[in-house]
Amino acid sequence: MKSLGKIVRSVQAFGRELSGQGSPSTLPKDLAVGIALGGGFARGIAHIGVLKVLEEENIPIRFVAGTSVGALIGAAYCSGVSAAELEQVATRVRFKTFARWTISRMGFADNQRMVGFLNTVLKVKTFEELRIPLAVAATDFSNGDGVVFRAGPLIDPVRASCAYPGMFLPVKIGGRLLVDGMLAHAVPTRPLRDMGAERVLAVHLVGNWTNNQEGPRHLFDVIGQCFSIAQEMNCGIWKQAADLVIEPDVNGYKYDDFEHSAELVRAGETVMRAALPEVRKWLQPAPAPHQKSHKLPMNQPVAIPAD
Repeated sequence: MKSLGKIVRSVQAFGRELSGQGSPSTLPKDLAVGIALGGGFARGIAHIGVLKVLEEENIPIRFVAGTSVGALIGAAYCSGVSAAELEQVATRVRFKTFARWTISRMGFADNQRMVGFLNTVLKVKTFEELRIPLAVAATDFSNGDGVVFRAGPLIDPVRASCAYPGMFLPVKIGGRLLVDGMLAHAVPTRPLRDMGAERVLAVHLVGNWTNNQEGPRHLFDVIGQCFSIAQEMNCGIWKQAADLVIEPDVNGYKYDDFEHSAELVRAGETVMRAALPEVRKWLQPAPAPHQKSHKLPMNQPVAIPAD
């Protein structure tokens, strides 16, 4: 009986070889896809639309990296908050949800209120508990170095990543003063590569911060437009690490346009649906290698393992 079992297994294996089944090169690859979410304050609500489409289409995301609002949305999503839940949260948030005006030589507002908001929204409180690995990008204010968080508590790194220079006070972590990650990683594609992502989808929020006819409303529009210009001048670095860049149409939306969350979500959905064919190509099975004919000559013996 033992010999018979070996014969059966050998014949089955030979049959699979003939049909090409079971060959690793012909099976779908468990591709490590990562998504990089850039900054843009209220305009970052468009990220929710991108994630919503990826969820609906069952596109597997293995890694997430975020800068500024991208870090906030990424942290919530990786903690287990669905895109639909994020969409509901976005309808309720306003500038005062995150910020409180203050008088300081370091900025005009602090984002300490973000602690309470994140404690309410996040389903876990540390990087290690996240259901999807996450990288949060910030910038060392003293030397401009990029700082990427991937372990430990979540809330302060997200606050630091969102500390927009000139508006929000820097956040101190481990003795370092940290500000918005967009200065070092406008769209954090390179941290995704460091995490092991084989394909990188980058979400870049291009848009004018002010209405050119009306001009800036106040100092924050001036600061925002300057950073937007600087970001565009230096986009080549992060784009080199991206396989695909999508840019939701957020032109005309101001940095604090939270009341337009529904339109911003739709902008993310629209651009992601247009990009789906390209993303699906990443997930297609690799083509089978050229198979030589397995037809055996007449009377060709088949080897059977010995006992």
